Amino acid sequence: MSSKGQVTLLVTGEEPVHFSILVPTHGRDCLDIRSLGAKTGRFAYDSGFASTASCKSRITFVDGERGELLHRGYPIEQLAAQCDFLEVAYLLAQGELPNSAQRTQFESAIRQHTPVHEQMVKLYQGFRRDARPMAVMVGVVGALSAFHHDAGDFSDAAQRRLSFHRLVAKMPAIVALAYKYSMGLPFMNPRGDLGYTANFLYMLRATPCERYQPNPVLVRALDRLLLLHADNGQDASTATVRMAGSSGANPFACVSAAIACLSGPAHSGGSEASLALLEEIGDASRVGEYISRARARARAKPESDGFSLPGFGHHVFTQHDPRVPLLREVCRELVQELDLENDRLFRLALTLERIALEDPYFVDKKLYPNIAFYSGLVLKALGVPVSMFACIHALARTAGWMAQWEEMLTDAEYKIARPRQLYTGRGRRLVSASAACRPAIADRP
Repeated sequence: MSSKGQVTLLVTGEEPVHFSILVPTHGRDCLDIRSLGAKTGRFAYDSGFASTASCKSRITFVDGERGELLHRGYPIEQLAAQCDFLEVAYLLAQGELPNSAQRTQFESAIRQHTPVHEQMVKLYQGFRRDARPMAVMVGVVGALSAFHHDAGDFSDAAQRRLSFHRLVAKMPAIVALAYKYSMGLPFMNPRGDLGYTANFLYMLRATPCERYQPNPVLVRALDRLLLLHADNGQDASTATVRMAGSSGANPFACVSAAIACLSGPAHSGGSEASLALLEEIGDASRVGEYISRARARARAKPESDGFSLPGFGHHVFTQHDPRVPLLREVCRELVQELDLENDRLFRLALTLERIALEDPYFVDKKLYPNIAFYSGLVLKALGVPVSMFACIHALARTAGWMAQWEEMLTDAEYKIARPRQLYTGRGRRLVSASAACRPAIADRP
């Protein structure tokens, strides 16, 4: 990062104030306003932080206008084609892709920390069977700090690396346990002969009644989905990790907070909503009706029904999302492998996809099928219930969250987060002598 030139703030009747311009490796220049309050006695207002950089980061670069997503400088398209999820997790944490020896050592460390404590398994029994799996995960992940007290020491790099290994390793078992508990099924312990993603699929699908061997095509599809969701820059859940971590909270609490944030429908509800839409449409013969309604929405007044097509368009990747073609390919491989070409839901999805990609309105408005659309279809094909979609998103994102947590702690400018506010409440006023609360105060011992 370098700086170039200055921007001058001119307020009538006051002296000019100068601010430096910071130049990133990629993306837009940033106006350095850290001294704004001290120099002017004023603060900036930016609801949702849409125009504010909250941190410096070397991990992930997102340019939604150009359709670019880089992890440590590598395009997501190349990573998805040549790497697996664990290699990308290593990259996010260490800054470089692993060589053969590093890959073996990393896999060994993850395998070592995969099992969860037996008392943690019992913890699930304290939740209702109908509890939302994401709510269960918030509690269970947060409870990890009660089993790993050493994680509270962030001063040692080896200890931070151990926390990364623990969370990335245990998350598949935590997710699988949440699913098995919600279904009333026995938990299957991980197998030492299976890789990371194959083990996760095994823990999800296997039962004691018969031997289950994960299908390599399904494993590859799930691994690709995890890789494509590993990190997405400073989105809401990642910002939550940094916000919580800035206070010195332990990493398990930070990831638990991120899971709580991710559980919101505005963050991870797209796949669930797009599948719900397909179920609502019901049949390919009704696709035209829904396309017409979506087209009419642009011309409707605000008081209309607000109808839209979930799973189409993206508020960040406004032109195209580089992950979408990759996941579309995965989806088609699964449809062929599982013989789903004639399945009602998948036929409907492919019809809707084709029309949306060809319809002039959708093409003009860049309302392409987004990653949530294909993620939902991939998880549906894998037999994952809708209630578990966000949990798998959290599993994938844990690697990115922990990399961001580590980066924040090692930043020389690291300090507790304290956003300012634009107060719009009542002005200063006095409590009246006749206020109803006065006798209550006088009666206190």
